[in-house]
Amino acid sequence: MGDPAVMDDPAAARDFCTLTDGYGRRIDYLRVSVTDRCDLRCSYCLPKDFKGFETPANWLTHAEMARVIGLFVALGVGKVRLTGGEPLLRRGVADLAGVVAAMPGVTDLSVSTNGTRLARHARALRAAGVTRLNVSLDTLDAEAFKQITGRDCLADVLAGLAAARDAGFAPIKLNSVVHAATPHADVRRLLDYAISQGFVLRLIEPMPMGTCGQGMRHTDLNALGATLAAEAGMVPAMPVADRPLGQGTGTHAGSGFGSGFGLGFGAGSGPARYWTAGHGAPVLGVITPMSRHFCAACNRVRLGVDGTLYLCLGQEDQVPLGRMLRAGATDAALTRAILAGIAAKPERHDFLAQPDRIVRFMAQTGG
Repeated sequence: MGDPAVMDDPAAARDFCTLTDGYGRRIDYLRVSVTDRCDLRCSYCLPKDFKGFETPANWLTHAEMARVIGLFVALGVGKVRLTGGEPLLRRGVADLAGVVAAMPGVTDLSVSTNGTRLARHARALRAAGVTRLNVSLDTLDAEAFKQITGRDCLADVLAGLAAARDAGFAPIKLNSVVHAATPHADVRRLLDYAISQGFVLRLIEPMPMGTCGQGMRHTDLNALGATLAAEAGMVPAMPVADRPLGQGTGTHAGSGFGSGFGLGFGAGSGPARYWTAGHGAPVLGVITPMSRHFCAACNRVRLGVDGTLYLCLGQEDQVPLGRMLRAGATDAALTRAILAGIAAKPERHDFLAQPDRIVRFMAQTGG
Protein backbone atom coordinates (compact mmCIF):
# COMPACT_ATOMS: atom_id res chain seq x y z
CA MET A 1 0.00 0.00 0.00
CA GLY A 2 2.68 2.48 0.92
CA ASP A 3 6.44 2.90 0.82
CA PRO A 4 8.29 4.90 3.49
CA ALA A 5 9.98 7.03 0.85
CA VAL A 6 6.65 7.85 -0.74
CA MET A 7 5.17 8.73 2.65
CA ASP A 8 7.97 11.27 3.17
CA ASP A 9 7.74 12.58 -0.40
CA PRO A 10 4.11 12.67 -1.59
CA ALA A 11 5.15 14.10 -4.96
CA ALA A 12 6.90 10.82 -5.73
CA ALA A 13 3.80 8.77 -5.04
CA ARG A 14 2.14 9.37 -8.40
CA ASP A 15 4.80 7.39 -10.20
CA PHE A 16 4.49 4.45 -7.85
CA CYS A 17 1.59 4.10 -5.52
CA THR A 18 -1.94 2.88 -5.46
CA LEU A 19 -4.15 2.95 -2.40
CA THR A 20 -5.17 -0.52 -1.32
CA ASP A 21 -7.09 -1.23 1.87
CA GLY A 22 -6.78 -4.16 4.25
CA TYR A 23 -9.22 -6.24 2.16
CA GLY A 24 -7.33 -5.85 -1.09
CA ARG A 25 -9.65 -3.22 -2.57
CA ARG A 26 -8.01 -0.52 -4.65
CA ILE A 27 -9.25 2.93 -3.62
CA ASP A 28 -9.17 5.17 -6.68
CA TYR A 29 -12.23 7.39 -6.15
CA LEU A 30 -12.58 10.42 -3.85
CA ARG A 31 -15.89 12.18 -3.27
CA VAL A 32 -15.46 15.71 -1.93
CA SER A 33 -18.24 17.61 -0.16
CA VAL A 34 -17.69 21.31 -0.86
CA THR A 35 -20.59 22.23 1.45
CA ASP A 36 -23.06 20.47 3.72
CA ARG A 37 -25.73 23.11 2.97
CA CYS A 38 -28.62 22.37 0.63
CA ASP A 39 -31.49 24.44 -0.75
CA LEU A 40 -33.83 21.41 -0.63
CA ARG A 41 -35.05 19.30 2.27
CA CYS A 42 -35.61 15.92 0.68
CA SER A 43 -37.61 13.68 2.96
CA TYR A 44 -35.00 10.89 2.92
CA CYS A 45 -32.04 13.21 3.54
CA LEU A 46 -32.56 16.26 5.79
CA PRO A 47 -35.27 17.24 8.30
CA LYS A 48 -37.18 20.36 7.26
CA ASP A 49 -36.04 22.23 10.40
CA PHE A 50 -32.44 20.97 10.39
CA LYS A 51 -29.96 23.52 11.79
CA GLY A 52 -26.91 21.37 12.53
CA PHE A 53 -24.75 22.47 9.63
CA GLU A 54 -20.99 22.83 9.91
CA THR A 55 -19.78 26.29 10.90
CA PRO A 56 -18.47 28.03 7.75
CA ALA A 57 -15.22 28.90 9.56
CA ASN A 58 -14.53 25.15 9.67
CA TRP A 59 -15.08 24.63 5.96
CA LEU A 60 -11.92 23.90 4.07
CA THR A 61 -11.08 26.69 1.67
CA HIS A 62 -10.88 25.77 -2.00
CA ALA A 63 -7.09 25.94 -1.74
CA GLU A 64 -7.11 23.57 1.24
CA MET A 65 -9.44 21.19 -0.58
CA ALA A 66 -7.19 21.25 -3.63
CA ARG A 67 -4.20 20.47 -1.42
CA VAL A 68 -5.86 17.41 0.12
CA ILE A 69 -7.25 16.24 -3.22
CA GLY A 70 -3.77 16.56 -4.67
CA LEU A 71 -2.39 14.21 -2.02
CA PHE A 72 -4.98 11.59 -2.95
CA VAL A 73 -4.22 12.00 -6.63
CA ALA A 74 -0.52 11.55 -5.88
CA LEU A 75 -1.46 8.26 -4.22
CA GLY A 76 -3.20 6.96 -7.33
CA VAL A 77 -6.73 8.33 -7.06
CA GLY A 78 -7.90 9.22 -10.56
CA LYS A 79 -11.62 9.78 -10.06
CA VAL A 80 -12.86 12.84 -8.15
CA ARG A 81 -16.46 13.93 -7.59
CA LEU A 82 -17.50 17.30 -6.16
CA THR A 83 -20.67 16.97 -4.15
CA GLY A 84 -22.49 18.26 -1.08
CA GLY A 85 -25.05 19.11 0.30
CA GLU A 86 -25.66 21.05 -2.88
CA PRO A 87 -22.23 21.98 -4.28
CA LEU A 88 -23.50 24.79 -6.50
CA LEU A 89 -24.53 26.75 -3.42
CA ARG A 90 -20.88 27.45 -2.71
CA ARG A 91 -19.17 30.17 -4.68
CA GLY A 92 -16.23 29.31 -6.85
CA VAL A 93 -16.96 25.63 -7.41
CA ALA A 94 -16.11 25.92 -11.11
CA ASP A 95 -12.76 27.46 -10.15
CA LEU A 96 -12.05 24.55 -7.80
CA ALA A 97 -13.08 22.13 -10.55
CA GLY A 98 -10.60 23.76 -12.91
CA VAL A 99 -7.77 23.30 -10.44
CA VAL A 100 -8.65 19.63 -9.88
CA ALA A 101 -9.13 18.91 -13.58
CA ALA A 102 -5.63 20.22 -14.27
CA MET A 103 -3.99 17.84 -11.78
CA PRO A 104 -1.86 15.22 -13.55
CA GLY A 105 -3.44 11.86 -12.83
CA VAL A 106 -7.08 12.99 -12.65
CA THR A 107 -8.87 10.99 -15.32
CA ASP A 108 -12.48 11.65 -14.35
CA LEU A 109 -13.97 14.73 -12.67
CA SER A 110 -17.70 14.78 -11.98
CA VAL A 111 -20.28 16.74 -10.00
CA SER A 112 -23.41 15.62 -8.16
CA THR A 113 -26.14 18.26 -7.93
CA ASN A 114 -29.84 18.61 -7.24
CA GLY A 115 -30.08 20.70 -10.40
CA THR A 116 -31.80 23.78 -8.96
CA ARG A 117 -28.88 26.04 -9.95
CA LEU A 118 -27.49 23.98 -12.79
CA ALA A 119 -28.88 26.18 -15.59
CA ARG A 120 -26.64 29.08 -14.54
CA HIS A 121 -23.53 26.96 -13.88
CA ALA A 122 -23.54 24.19 -16.51
CA ARG A 123 -21.34 25.91 -19.09
CA ALA A 124 -18.80 27.09 -16.51
CA LEU A 125 -18.50 23.58 -15.08
CA ARG A 126 -18.01 22.12 -18.53
CA ALA A 127 -15.39 24.73 -19.41
CA ALA A 128 -13.57 24.01 -16.13
CA GLY A 129 -13.10 20.38 -17.08
CA VAL A 130 -15.98 18.59 -15.39
CA THR A 131 -16.73 15.57 -17.56
CA ARG A 132 -19.87 14.09 -16.01
CA LEU A 133 -22.95 15.12 -14.04
CA ASN A 134 -25.27 13.22 -11.73
CA VAL A 135 -28.53 15.06 -11.09
CA SER A 136 -31.03 14.10 -8.39
CA LEU A 137 -34.57 13.74 -9.69
CA ASP A 138 -37.13 11.64 -7.82
CA THR A 139 -40.31 12.47 -9.72
CA LEU A 140 -41.70 14.42 -12.69
CA ASP A 141 -44.89 15.26 -10.84
CA ALA A 142 -44.63 18.87 -9.64
CA GLU A 143 -46.75 18.36 -6.53
CA ALA A 144 -44.92 15.18 -5.55
CA PHE A 145 -41.60 16.97 -6.15
CA LYS A 146 -42.69 19.73 -3.76
CA GLN A 147 -43.70 17.18 -1.12
CA ILE A 148 -40.39 15.30 -1.40
CA THR A 149 -38.05 18.30 -1.52
CA GLY A 150 -39.97 21.01 0.32
CA ARG A 151 -39.79 23.38 -2.68
CA ASP A 152 -41.78 24.01 -5.83
CA CYS A 153 -38.85 24.09 -8.23
CA LEU A 154 -39.15 21.11 -10.56
CA ALA A 155 -39.06 23.50 -13.53
CA ASP A 156 -35.66 24.80 -12.42
CA VAL A 157 -34.24 21.26 -12.31
CA LEU A 158 -35.59 20.42 -15.76
CA ALA A 159 -34.16 23.68 -17.11
CA GLY A 160 -30.82 22.77 -15.56
CA LEU A 161 -30.85 19.38 -17.23
CA ALA A 162 -31.55 20.98 -20.60
CA ALA A 163 -28.73 23.48 -20.06
CA ALA A 164 -26.32 20.70 -19.11
CA ARG A 165 -27.15 18.74 -22.23
CA ASP A 166 -26.72 21.89 -24.34
CA ALA A 167 -23.35 22.48 -22.68
CA GLY A 168 -22.19 19.10 -23.95
CA PHE A 169 -22.43 16.88 -20.88
CA ALA A 170 -22.95 13.23 -21.79
CA PRO A 171 -23.91 10.98 -20.26
CA ILE A 172 -26.08 12.76 -17.71
CA LYS A 173 -27.22 10.41 -14.97
CA LEU A 174 -30.48 10.95 -13.13
CA ASN A 175 -30.29 9.66 -9.56
CA SER A 176 -33.70 8.74 -8.17
CA VAL A 177 -34.23 7.49 -4.63
CA VAL A 178 -36.94 4.82 -4.71
CA HIS A 179 -38.47 3.37 -1.56
CA ALA A 180 -41.33 1.03 -0.78
CA ALA A 181 -43.98 3.78 -1.11
CA THR A 182 -42.76 5.16 -4.44
CA PRO A 183 -45.50 4.69 -7.10
CA HIS A 184 -44.46 2.42 -9.96
CA ALA A 185 -46.03 4.87 -12.42
CA ASP A 186 -43.73 7.66 -11.20
CA VAL A 187 -40.64 5.54 -11.79
CA ARG A 188 -41.84 4.45 -15.22
CA ARG A 189 -42.49 8.07 -16.16
CA LEU A 190 -38.93 8.95 -15.14
CA LEU A 191 -37.61 6.10 -17.28
CA ASP A 192 -39.58 7.25 -20.31
CA TYR A 193 -38.28 10.79 -19.76
CA ALA A 194 -34.68 9.58 -19.50
CA ILE A 195 -35.02 7.58 -22.70
CA SER A 196 -36.52 10.53 -24.58
CA GLN A 197 -33.79 12.91 -23.41
CA GLY A 198 -30.82 10.58 -23.79
CA PHE A 199 -30.18 10.45 -20.03
CA VAL A 200 -29.44 7.45 -17.82
CA LEU A 201 -31.86 6.74 -14.97
CA ARG A 202 -30.36 5.18 -11.85
CA LEU A 203 -32.66 3.98 -9.09
CA ILE A 204 -31.16 4.10 -5.60
CA GLU A 205 -32.27 2.36 -2.41
CA PRO A 206 -32.40 4.71 0.60
CA MET A 207 -29.93 4.02 3.38
CA PRO A 208 -30.70 4.38 7.11
CA MET A 209 -28.56 7.46 7.71
CA GLY A 210 -29.99 9.90 10.24
CA THR A 211 -33.63 9.96 11.26
CA CYS A 212 -34.78 10.73 7.71
CA GLY A 213 -33.09 7.75 6.10
CA GLN A 214 -34.07 5.51 8.98
CA GLY A 215 -37.71 6.38 8.39
CA MET A 216 -37.63 5.05 4.82
CA ARG A 217 -38.43 1.41 4.03
CA HIS A 218 -36.36 0.19 1.13
CA THR A 219 -37.63 -2.07 -1.60
CA ASP A 220 -35.60 -4.54 -3.67
CA LEU A 221 -34.61 -2.52 -6.71
CA ASN A 222 -33.09 -5.52 -8.45
CA ALA A 223 -36.62 -6.82 -8.98
CA LEU A 224 -38.02 -3.40 -9.88
CA GLY A 225 -35.21 -2.75 -12.35
CA ALA A 226 -35.81 -6.08 -14.06
CA THR A 227 -39.56 -5.36 -14.28
CA LEU A 228 -39.02 -1.89 -15.75
CA ALA A 229 -36.45 -3.21 -18.20
CA ALA A 230 -38.85 -5.91 -19.40
CA GLU A 231 -41.62 -3.34 -19.82
CA ALA A 232 -39.33 -1.14 -21.91
CA GLY A 233 -37.82 -3.99 -23.94
CA MET A 234 -34.33 -3.65 -22.47
CA VAL A 235 -31.74 -6.32 -21.75
CA PRO A 236 -29.00 -6.51 -19.10
CA ALA A 237 -25.83 -4.70 -20.14
CA MET A 238 -23.18 -7.29 -20.84
CA PRO A 239 -19.84 -6.97 -19.01
CA VAL A 240 -16.92 -6.57 -21.38
CA ALA A 241 -15.39 -9.84 -20.19
CA ASP A 242 -18.54 -11.69 -21.25
CA ARG A 243 -18.78 -10.25 -24.76
CA PRO A 244 -17.85 -12.44 -27.74
CA LEU A 245 -14.33 -11.88 -29.05
CA GLY A 246 -14.08 -8.73 -31.13
CA GLN A 247 -17.22 -7.11 -29.80
CA GLY A 248 -16.20 -4.03 -27.91
CA THR A 249 -13.28 -5.16 -25.81
CA GLY A 250 -12.00 -1.64 -25.29
CA THR A 251 -13.31 1.28 -23.27
CA HIS A 252 -16.00 3.19 -25.10
CA ALA A 253 -14.38 6.56 -25.72
CA GLY A 254 -16.11 9.33 -23.87
CA SER A 255 -18.69 7.02 -22.38
CA GLY A 256 -18.22 8.27 -18.86
CA PHE A 257 -19.06 4.84 -17.46
CA GLY A 258 -15.57 3.67 -16.56
CA SER A 259 -13.28 1.02 -17.98
CA GLY A 260 -15.75 -1.79 -17.34
CA PHE A 261 -17.85 -0.58 -20.23
CA GLY A 262 -16.78 -1.53 -23.72
CA LEU A 263 -19.10 -1.23 -26.67
CA GLY A 264 -21.74 -2.99 -24.60
CA PHE A 265 -20.66 -1.29 -21.38
CA GLY A 266 -21.42 -3.68 -18.50
CA ALA A 267 -20.96 -3.31 -14.77
CA GLY A 268 -18.65 -0.28 -14.88
CA SER A 269 -16.40 0.97 -12.10
CA GLY A 270 -19.22 2.00 -9.79
CA PRO A 271 -21.93 0.14 -7.88
CA ALA A 272 -24.74 0.38 -10.46
CA ARG A 273 -25.98 -2.54 -12.55
CA TYR A 274 -27.39 -1.52 -15.91
CA TRP A 275 -29.83 -2.43 -18.66
CA THR A 276 -29.53 -1.29 -22.26
CA ALA A 277 -31.97 -0.83 -25.08
CA GLY A 278 -29.67 -2.82 -27.34
CA HIS A 279 -27.59 0.00 -28.81
CA GLY A 280 -24.82 -0.38 -26.21
CA ALA A 281 -25.33 2.64 -23.95
CA PRO A 282 -26.91 2.05 -20.53
CA VAL A 283 -30.41 3.42 -20.07
CA LEU A 284 -31.46 2.12 -16.66
CA GLY A 285 -29.42 1.21 -13.60
CA VAL A 286 -29.99 0.22 -9.98
CA ILE A 287 -27.83 0.91 -6.93
CA THR A 288 -28.73 -1.48 -4.14
CA PRO A 289 -26.80 -0.87 -0.90
CA MET A 290 -29.53 -2.63 1.11
CA SER A 291 -30.86 -5.57 -0.90
CA ARG A 292 -27.59 -6.48 -2.64
CA HIS A 293 -24.67 -4.54 -1.21
CA PHE A 294 -21.48 -4.00 -3.15
CA CYS A 295 -19.04 -3.49 -0.28
CA ALA A 296 -16.62 -6.12 -1.57
CA ALA A 297 -15.93 -3.92 -4.58
CA CYS A 298 -15.93 -0.55 -2.79
CA ASN A 299 -13.36 1.77 -4.35
CA ARG A 300 -14.13 5.10 -2.67
CA VAL A 301 -13.79 7.32 0.35
CA ARG A 302 -15.38 10.68 1.16
CA LEU A 303 -13.95 14.00 2.26
CA GLY A 304 -16.34 16.16 4.31
CA VAL A 305 -16.46 19.93 3.97
CA ASP A 306 -14.44 20.26 7.19
CA GLY A 307 -11.77 17.90 5.93
CA THR A 308 -12.98 14.80 7.78
CA LEU A 309 -12.16 11.68 5.77
CA TYR A 310 -15.06 9.23 5.99
CA LEU A 311 -13.94 5.70 5.21
CA CYS A 312 -17.41 4.12 4.96
CA LEU A 313 -20.94 5.52 4.74
CA GLY A 314 -22.23 2.91 7.14
CA GLN A 315 -19.51 3.11 9.78
CA GLU A 316 -18.06 5.83 11.99
CA ASP A 317 -14.41 5.32 11.01
CA GLN A 318 -12.89 8.65 10.04
CA VAL A 319 -9.64 10.62 9.84
CA PRO A 320 -9.54 14.33 10.86
CA LEU A 321 -7.47 15.56 7.93
CA GLY A 322 -8.97 19.05 8.16
CA ARG A 323 -7.99 19.51 11.78
CA MET A 324 -4.52 18.19 11.03
CA LEU A 325 -4.14 20.57 8.11
CA ARG A 326 -5.29 23.57 10.14
CA ALA A 327 -2.86 22.56 12.91
CA GLY A 328 0.03 22.82 10.47
CA ALA A 329 0.51 19.23 9.31
CA THR A 330 2.93 18.76 6.44
CA ASP A 331 1.96 16.98 3.24
CA ALA A 332 4.01 13.99 4.41
CA ALA A 333 2.08 13.84 7.70
CA LEU A 334 -1.25 14.11 5.90
CA THR A 335 -0.18 11.37 3.49
CA ARG A 336 0.72 9.08 6.38
CA ALA A 337 -2.71 9.73 7.92
CA ILE A 338 -4.42 8.94 4.61
CA LEU A 339 -2.49 5.68 4.24
CA ALA A 340 -3.30 4.65 7.82
CA GLY A 341 -6.96 5.48 7.29
CA ILE A 342 -7.21 3.47 4.08
CA ALA A 343 -5.54 0.53 5.81
CA ALA A 344 -8.28 0.66 8.45
CA LYS A 345 -11.20 1.03 6.02
CA PRO A 346 -14.08 -1.19 7.25
CA GLU A 347 -15.00 -4.29 5.30
CA ARG A 348 -18.67 -3.33 4.92
CA HIS A 349 -21.59 -1.40 6.33
CA ASP A 350 -23.98 -2.79 8.96
CA PHE A 351 -27.15 -1.05 7.78
CA LEU A 352 -29.24 -4.21 7.97
CA ALA A 353 -27.97 -5.47 11.33
CA GLN A 354 -27.78 -2.03 12.98
CA PRO A 355 -30.13 0.30 11.09
CA ASP A 356 -30.14 2.92 13.88
CA ARG A 357 -26.37 3.17 14.22
CA ILE A 358 -25.51 6.05 11.85
CA VAL A 359 -27.01 9.27 13.21
CA ARG A 360 -25.31 11.69 10.82
CA PHE A 361 -27.31 12.72 7.78
CA MET A 362 -26.17 12.02 4.26
CA ALA A 363 -25.60 15.74 3.54
CA GLN A 364 -23.14 15.86 6.43
CA THR A 365 -21.04 13.06 4.95
CA GLY A 366 -21.15 13.98 1.28
CA GLY A 367 -23.51 12.21 -1.10
